Amino acid sequence: MAELNDYSGEILPVLKFSDYSHETLAELTALYCKLYMALDGFWYLSLKERVGNEEALASDMMTWERHCKYEMAKITRQLNIAGNDVITVMKAIQMTPWIRQTEFEIEAKDNNHAVLTVTHCPTLVALEKEGEGRENEICGIVDRKMYKEYASYFNPDIEVKCLHLPPRTGKDDICCQWEFSLDT
Repeated sequence: MAELNDYSGEILPVLKFSDYSHETLAELTALYCKLYMALDGFWYLSLKERVGNEEALASDMMTWERHCKYEMAKITRQLNIAGNDVITVMKAIQMTPWIRQTEFEIEAKDNNHAVLTVTHCPTLVALEKEGEGRENEICGIVDRKMYKEYASYFNPDIEVKCLHLPPRTGKDDICCQWEFSLDT
């Protein structure tokens, strides 16, 4: 791992990702995912304070609609993910920064049917702690839109059905569950 020493009066060397170990890069990637989610949260809360929750939610929906397409284009190109079935969607969704902050599992029934279950979600935990009931909007409206946008990037005929949303009955209850299917 590259170290910063005392470089008083000198030009500081530019650090490169290649200077770091695989383990450090994995940890850094996890940190970047957290920072990505924190920025989303700070942005939403700042907008909510300025213009109210209704406008913040509408802006959030517009932002994620645009971002999902952009994100899928970048991820699929970088990782060479191609296809138009549900399994392709699941491969790409796993690589999004926001889902990397959750604990989740994907049950693939076949190439055109899968269930995504989120068992731990820091966003939901924060919303529950906040106590304003916004998890109904964020999970039920924004997440639904995001999942549909992700699926539509690959195939607009992929259906996204919510199987479970908050409120949770306890901290060990699943956070949310989504079914992705494509009739062939």
